Amino acid sequence: MTTASSMPAAAQGLVNSHARRVFNYSAGPGVLPEEVLKQAQHDIWNLGGTGMGIMEHSHRTPPYDRVLAEAIEDCRTIGGIPKDYHVLFMTGGATSQNFLVPANLLGQDETADYLTTGYWAERSFEDARMYGRVREAWDGRPTRHTFVPSDAEIAWSERPTYVHMCSNNTIYGTQWRHADGSIRLPRIPEGSFLACDMCSDIYSRPFDIRKFGVVYAGAQKNVGIAGVSLVIIRDDLLSRSPRELPLMLQYRVMAKEESRHNTPPVFPIYMSGLVFKWIIKQGGLAALHARNVEKAGLIYDVLDRSTFYRGHARADSRSLMNVTFRTPTAELDTLFVAEALRQGMDNLKGHRATGGMRASVYNAMPREGCKALADFMREFERTHG
Repeated sequence: MTTASSMPAAAQGLVNSHARRVFNYSAGPGVLPEEVLKQAQHDIWNLGGTGMGIMEHSHRTPPYDRVLAEAIEDCRTIGGIPKDYHVLFMTGGATSQNFLVPANLLGQDETADYLTTGYWAERSFEDARMYGRVREAWDGRPTRHTFVPSDAEIAWSERPTYVHMCSNNTIYGTQWRHADGSIRLPRIPEGSFLACDMCSDIYSRPFDIRKFGVVYAGAQKNVGIAGVSLVIIRDDLLSRSPRELPLMLQYRVMAKEESRHNTPPVFPIYMSGLVFKWIIKQGGLAALHARNVEKAGLIYDVLDRSTFYRGHARADSRSLMNVTFRTPTAELDTLFVAEALRQGMDNLKGHRATGGMRASVYNAMPREGCKALADFMREFERTHG
């Protein structure tokens, strides 16, 4: 059992109301619900009275059959996913989906349009270039990815097979959103379908899956832990076969074989199942969205009233998941991160692309964590402004 005296020096004294757990603002792997962690502790030892832990069970046995079936069913319930969409659990992270989407869905003589609104959107575009004609319908690099475009700013191809977007840009702290935080989607050309990287905001707010052909997300921010990616794909797209691919890279194979063409990442899938049950218990996506709007608002209120802090994202594109900001100097940024750590707030250093600070306040971040950060920001400005 960890005691204060046995903790690393950097963690000494980092005690908040959550029993020696710091507030974790990491962009990913992100914070997990405490009740999920406690259930996992038990099930690592003994899953459902089987006498074996979840990490020991074969992926071909009834206990895991139940884990997988419940995870898929709960995922469908939360997202309102109809029967003509498949729910897949895949490996390789969302980074692998950068090439799997075009490899599976883009024909040799077809075109795909990409909306490059951040770092990972750039990576998606670069990987897709290996599989067909792709073009940037919007490039956010000249403005340092401070906002996402309006429909009037996007230049579409004549007949793109699909349009790829990233709904939330973790590094830069921008998000496709309306004023109330609900999801905003571009008006895509008729006959195209949307392919969306939802890594950092999936199941943080309601969305209509029928507006998309395929949605994918690494689990480690809002729906589980690193090691598995969630893919939700429309059934008719599974029949597309623009090129020969190894079986492990084919969406239709993973759909046919229930995400276990080989031994799947049993424990990460199990963890996603627990998080899905937690989301349902919270009241679903509408309830989580209202909570997330309030939580992020506590921090943005400080930024809006301050002449000391400067946010990276334009106000109309600010993310509810990743709040990015900086102080007047790099030295003060470093001091801010260090003093916050001493106050029990960890992983606030911003990405190297933006500098400053980044507070990731995913679904499982309690309101208390956002309030603690907002209070600390005010005090830091008072003493260093």
